[in-house]
Amino acid sequence: MATNKIQTGLRLQPLALGKITAIAKQEHRSLNAQIEYAVQKCIDEYEATHGEIVLPEEQ
Repeated sequence: MATNKIQTGLRLQPLALGKITAIAKQEHRSLNAQIEYAVQKCIDEYEATHGEIVLPEEQ
């Protein structure tokens, strides 16, 4: 399956990994999907408070 997503490594404390894995299971998501969801939620909350983040290549 082709994807345009960038693969990246992520370092987490064991406790954080265990907790995010437990959340993913409760939400019926894969670990990757849960991390993507959490990142998007963080971005949405930040932009709601501080305005849209404009990346250099979008200017």
